[in-house]
Amino acid sequence: MNNSIHILPEDIRNKISAGEVVERPASVVKELMENSLDAGATELKITIENGGHTLIQVLDNGDGIAPEDLPLAVQRYSTSKIKDAEDLFRIDTLGFRGEALASIASVSEMVLHSCDGTHSGGKVIVKDGSISDTEPAPDVDGTQISIHSLFYNTPARRKFLKSPKVELRKIVETIRQLSLGNPHTDVTLIADGKTLLQTRSEDLSDRINSLFDPTYGKNLLKVTMDKGDFSIDGLMGNLNLVRSRPGEQFIFLNSRFIKDRLLNSAVYSGFRSLIKRGEYPFFVLNISMPVDQVDVNVHPMKTEVRFKDEWRIYHVIKAAVTKSLKDILETIPSFDRGETSFSFESGQQKKLFYSENNPLGEFGGVSNGHSQMPFSGKRDQNEDLKRAKEYASVLAEKQEGIEGLSSGKIWQIHNKYILSPIQSGMVVIDQHVAHERVLFEEALNSFEKSHLPSQTLLFPEKLTFSPDEYSVLLELLPYLEKIGFRLKAEEESSIRLDAVPTDMSLGSEKTIIRNILDHYLEHGKEYSSTQEKLAASYACHGAIKAGDPLTFEEMQELVSRLFATEHPYYCPHGRPIIVQLSLEELDRRFERV
Repeated sequence: MNNSIHILPEDIRNKISAGEVVERPASVVKELMENSLDAGATELKITIENGGHTLIQVLDNGDGIAPEDLPLAVQRYSTSKIKDAEDLFRIDTLGFRGEALASIASVSEMVLHSCDGTHSGGKVIVKDGSISDTEPAPDVDGTQISIHSLFYNTPARRKFLKSPKVELRKIVETIRQLSLGNPHTDVTLIADGKTLLQTRSEDLSDRINSLFDPTYGKNLLKVTMDKGDFSIDGLMGNLNLVRSRPGEQFIFLNSRFIKDRLLNSAVYSGFRSLIKRGEYPFFVLNISMPVDQVDVNVHPMKTEVRFKDEWRIYHVIKAAVTKSLKDILETIPSFDRGETSFSFESGQQKKLFYSENNPLGEFGGVSNGHSQMPFSGKRDQNEDLKRAKEYASVLAEKQEGIEGLSSGKIWQIHNKYILSPIQSGMVVIDQHVAHERVLFEEALNSFEKSHLPSQTLLFPEKLTFSPDEYSVLLELLPYLEKIGFRLKAEEESSIRLDAVPTDMSLGSEKTIIRNILDHYLEHGKEYSSTQEKLAASYACHGAIKAGDPLTFEEMQELVSRLFATEHPYYCPHGRPIIVQLSLEELDRRFERV
């Protein structure tokens, strides 16, 4: 009789452990960088080839490893950071489990080369679980670990890796997290022979500028608070840095990056009266607290922790954020008094002219849907009216479910909805999602046919992005040009913007492009193709917004263009565009029946 229970071989046990520690190339970078930081490194150089599929190399100037300890360093449960069980409850290093190097070596070819400053350099090679004898090697003033052919011996894991570009973006994200938590460390990232990141020892605000957009530094608020043995310190963005997707929220515990939804919500609670659902503020906060009040030994990835009193920390963070936001004026984006409002026709703009004696504008307010606001520039109003009437003629041919929409009776309600009577009652149209549907279908058509028209900027604008956003933007450039943007890639993660779509208001180019990137990255899985993803992103953020006043002619044109689309009743996200109220429903509401 064969035994059904047996002990797994060491090689399989290591591969199982590797599945928890080494999820993708970014996981390898995280573990190696944490080891370097624990070794006291102040300079790190990360080299990546083919998104980490081919090579991941981390070189540091830390304490190094003695030659006789090199074979021991790549074995499971070998560590210099804890000695007994009590040490598990006072961990003050980023790594401590003694699993990382062994797990990485079990699914790759590893070369470990180190010098501790007192001996000559040494090197070991690990392949298929076999550790070579220590060989003499040149001094490297620290440690250099090279990972070749990740997952070469576990093809089932290797096939689940994403494309090199996607994996590289994850690596950049990981390096950014560790760099924000250790701003006094020099970090260089070289990918496929090109330097993507290069920072020098600096304070947190300068580190944020180095890793993100240089404009971030102008929109940061200091966050600091001490409560007993807790201390909160860091920076957060004002409302100019609020994004439409998560990803720029960083919480560190004693310089360890952690993920905690409750603590994130503490920051959101401090912003509760300033942001709406689906908006995410930027923040980099470090929590300093005694190590015996937190358990970091929860998961091999070490990003989840348990606090003795999590709600106490929640309230401290919320109080610190609220304190920083006490002067509400500091958190409101700057609005130019000659701010541009969106106009449909020919991509032109209209200006709202403010004065102390006329706060509603030089030309008065809006009455019965007929705005008295003029268009800027030299325009032929008769030409606009003629064009609007031509669009309106399309409506007569596409009555379908909504019959009798009168082009002569149309109103804008609260600068948000368009209201008009029809033969069977009345309809209410959401102006934002209506325009979104129009732009979505026009963008899809532009990918298959001709480019959408552009309006040239008087002065080209240089836009700078973070490296990971820039890599996505480079992929999208051909599609963006199809829908009317004229962009040229330049050095240092920047582009030159020469023209924008005619349906987009001037003055908000960078915001819209950044929002397109956010939407594309956050909601990309909802669409079947790159074209649909980009079209939906452009439509969502290029469309007019609730609160934008429209002229009578603009409302006519929007309705006409809406009913000329293939699907006029739902926006690309599935939200309804039109609500119809029948006479019967109205009579019932007024108890006539």
